[in-house]
Formats: sequence, structure tokens, C-alpha cells
Amino acid sequence: MDIHLYDTMAGAKRRFEPLIANHVRLYVCGPTVYDYVHIGNGLPTVAFDVLVRLLRLHYDKVTYVRNITDIEDKINAAAKANGEPIEALTERFAAEYMKDAAALGALAPDIEPRATEHIAEIIATIDALIASGHAYEAAGHVLFHVPSEPRYGALSKQSLEHILDGARVEVAPYKRDPKDFVMWKPSTPDLPGWDSPWGRGRPGWHIECTAMIRKHLGADIDIHGGGSDLTFPHHENELAQGVCAAGGGCYARYWVHNGMLRFGAEKMSKSVGNIVTIRELLRSHPGETLRYALLSGHYRQGLDWSPGLLSQARASLDALYQALADAGDDAATASDYRAAPLDAFPEAVLAPLRDDLNTPRALAALHGLAGQLRNAAAAKERDAARQALLAGGWLLGLLTEPAQKRFQRGVTANRSWVEERIAARAAARAARDFAAADAIRDELAAQGIELEDRPDGTRWRAARGAAE
Repeated sequence: MDIHLYDTMAGAKRRFEPLIANHVRLYVCGPTVYDYVHIGNGLPTVAFDVLVRLLRLHYDKVTYVRNITDIEDKINAAAKANGEPIEALTERFAAEYMKDAAALGALAPDIEPRATEHIAEIIATIDALIASGHAYEAAGHVLFHVPSEPRYGALSKQSLEHILDGARVEVAPYKRDPKDFVMWKPSTPDLPGWDSPWGRGRPGWHIECTAMIRKHLGADIDIHGGGSDLTFPHHENELAQGVCAAGGGCYARYWVHNGMLRFGAEKMSKSVGNIVTIRELLRSHPGETLRYALLSGHYRQGLDWSPGLLSQARASLDALYQALADAGDDAATASDYRAAPLDAFPEAVLAPLRDDLNTPRALAALHGLAGQLRNAAAAKERDAARQALLAGGWLLGLLTEPAQKRFQRGVTANRSWVEERIAARAAARAARDFAAADAIRDELAAQGIELEDRPDGTRWRAARGAAE
């Protein structure tokens, strides 16, 4: 029954135990909204969605916070390039990200804070760091003084002596130490800015998450999630700020990082230019297929993204849905198990998920349940296998649409016309007019429709091999 998660700070899997009994507090770094998000951003969206589903089965309360970064230099540059107000750009792409996350089957977080809504909290956190001697004002900037926190580098396994001066940190003459990082910076009239004790300005990236966590979850939380590329400097800086602002504590009890999606040997990245957006992929693939593909690799190991991976994901999903269709279940979905108790879910799927979200093993277990459903002889066995398959599907966010809808996707012909032609074919066969029956089958095939004659009647679906 215990859940184990790999903790980056410990460098090992640890048994999960929340700080407050039966209340899990989870924060995940969300996107910076200046463009459509790429499929690499979908990996944490899906992985932490599965984690939240698992935690909610085991604990009475889970508070899931996933932020939106809506103030950042890349946003300012994109808005200027587009010739549009910054607020309009961030609102538009935040809404598009939410659509993409929903298409991937991700449940909405309990709280989705935006940095610009927390300027007061950001200023208060900076004030506390200045008062405690961990930050200072210089040339209109406020900086965190890295040497003031001797534990800095523990998360990313780097010592202060070995962190290269200026590595991913701007070297500037107003810094006491080259490793010091900006928490508040001055804004020119053409840039977003807010009044503060240090003049009109805007927050740095790292302080935003620290302030939002303190506001919505408290000084110390259970799980902090995000991509492994955020470990340094973003999460390292967050940790230093959070611990120092609170005067101690742990800030986050477990640091859980997902790996990166790769195109060939390179990490998928906007800066490299080797990205494909979720929105683009959704034009030719259902979100559920993308989700299955993302779950096919272990979240910590990352994934090689390719057309072959998507084809494999589609075929694997079809096999699961086919098991439901063959059992005569065209209407039930995994969503029926949204509020089901823990004992309704199959241990074969739960066990690998409890072991650091091993989704490849959980998917294999799901296919094992589909095999049991196909091979079940008695009605009672079929019903038990069907329920287990759908419940396991809910844990993984799969099997969320009726099998019939899945297999009929892509057919453009009017459905009532299809049913009429199938009825006409049945009448022709009953009259032993097989030439007419074959002609109707050919007529439907020309519309991309495949028929399956079964003891309980004729079913139809989009022809196998048709585009999704």
C-alpha cells in the first residue's frame, strides 16, 4: 500500500509520507505562456496528472497547484514581436495551454495561480529575505546572496566552490557575488512593472514560484515537481529562497523531476527549434493517443519522440478498446470510476504506479486485464475483468470514451444513413439476396466504413488503417 517516489534531493526512491496526515500538498511548475506549448511540456502535464490520481486514492485530501508564468522576458519579447499587449498574449496562450492539457486527459489542478496575481506576496517574500540578511538591494535590483545559504547546491549536487561564476546567471558589477541571482529588477516604461520599496519593477522568475507556494500551500510542502532541466538553477534558487524566507524547514519534502522528450539525440527545446506543438499533433491524433505515447516511457527517463511511437500508441489503445467492444461494452468508460473507492481498482495497475509511477509496467498490466476480458468464458468473469480494465484505465487517464465512438472516429458519412444501409443489408441477407448485401458492404467500404458481423448483430467502424 505504500507509495515510493524518487526524490532528487536524496538521489533515491523514498517511501512517501505527507507532512500533514491525509493531506498531500503538491506544486508543479507550469508553462511560461508566450506561445503554444510543445509536446515536451505534455510530459509533466500527464505524469503529474497520474500521480495526483494515485494520491487521491490513498489520501483524503490532495491540493494540486500548477502555476502559470505570465511575466518573463521571453513573454515581453514575444508580445513586442507580435505587436500586441503583453496581457493579451499571456491570456491567449494560457487558455490554449489549458485546452491542450484537457485534450491530453489531464484533470485541472485545484489552483492555477499566475505570477502577476501575486506581486504583493512576491514583495513580502523579498522583504523577509532582506530583513534576514539573505538579500540586498543594488542599482534598483534586489538579489539573493547565494553565499548566505551554505546548503545552496544540495539539490543539484553542486558545491558553491564548483558552481561556475556566471553559469546561467548574469554577471553584473552590482552583485556582491557573481552567483547571486535577481529577485526584483527595474522596468522601463515600455515593460510591465509594479511599484515596490525598490522602485517600479518586476519579479525575477525564481521568486515567483517561492511566493506562490508560500501563499497557497505553506512554507513546507510535500512534493515539488517539474522537469529535470529546472533542477538548476530554478529549483535550487527556489529552495534557497523558501528555506531562508521561512527561517528554516525543508521547503519541499520530495523533489520529483521528469525527464526530457528527445528528437533523436537532442532534448526537445524551443531554443534548439526541434519542437512539435501539442496543438499541431492534435490535428492528426486524438489526445488520448498522445497521452498513451507519453506514458509508454518511465517519466524519469524521458522519451524518444517519433511517428513510430505514435503509431504504436494508437495500435495499443485500439487493442484495449477492442477488448471492450468484443465484450459487448460499447458505452462504459473509465470516467465511470472517477469517484470509486480504492478497492475498486486493480492491484496489477496500482502496484507499478506505487513504485515511482512505473507507467510502462502499469500499461502492460492494463493489457493483461484486456487479455483476461477476451478470454473470460463466464459472464461473471467478463464483468469483473471489464470493471478492472476500466478502473485501471482511469488511473492512467485512458479508455475515457465509449469504444464505439473510438472506432467510428473519422467517418464523415451521416450515421443515420450508415445504420439505414446496414439495416438494408441485413434485410437483403435475410432474403438471401447476397449480391445486394455485398453491394451495400462495398458502398459502405467506399465511405471508409468496415463492417463486423457478430451473433448479436452487425457493428461498424472506421476502416482499419484509416487516419485517426
